[in-house]
Amino acid sequence: MVKLTKIYTRTGDDGTTGLVDGSRLPKHAARMEAIGAVDEANSALGVAAVALEGSQHADALFRIQNDLFDLGADLATPAPAGDDFAPSEMVLRVVTAQVEWLEKAIDALNADLEPLTSFVLPGGSEASARLHVARAATRRAERAMTAMASVDATNPQALAYINRLSDYLFVLARVANDGGKRDVKWIPGANR
Repeated sequence: MVKLTKIYTRTGDDGTTGLVDGSRLPKHAARMEAIGAVDEANSALGVAAVALEGSQHADALFRIQNDLFDLGADLATPAPAGDDFAPSEMVLRVVTAQVEWLEKAIDALNADLEPLTSFVLPGGSEASARLHVARAATRRAERAMTAMASVDATNPQALAYINRLSDYLFVLARVANDGGKRDVKWIPGANR
C-alpha cells in the first residue's frame, strides 16, 4: 500500500528523479519522458471518463486508468540482468492478461459498428472528442515508450498494452458517436 504523507522531498531539485530500484535519472531521460507521457494519457482518460460518467464505458476507463498506474510502475522499474519482466510481490509489471482484456473489449465494442469507409475526424460528440484527445495522448506515450525501448530494456507487454489502448480508445470514440452514426468523415482534398 502506498502512503504519501509528504508531497515534496526536494530530492528532484537537482534535475533528477528516483526510480523504484533507488537509482536516479535526469528528468529528461527517455524513461522519464515515457513515464510522463503515460501520466498525461492517464489524465486525458480522466477527462474522457467524466463525459461518460455513469456508464459501463466510464467504469472501463477507470479500470484502464488503474492499469496505466501499473504501466507507470513498470516503466519506473528497470529490468534486472537478463531482461526478466516477470512480476513478483515486489515488482509490478504489465502482464498478458491486461493486454488480452483490452483486445476482448475492442472486439466487443467493434462488433456492432459499421465498417469504416473513410478516416474519421476527431469529434462528433463531446465524449468522442475527449476520447480522441486521450487516444492522441496515448499514441504520444507509445512513441515515448518505443524511444525508451531503443535505449533501455522495456517490458514487451507494456508496449503491447499501450498499442492496444489507442485502438480501444478509437473504437470507443466511434461508439460514443452514436455507434459511428455521428462520425465526421474525412473528405480528402475537400477544401482545395
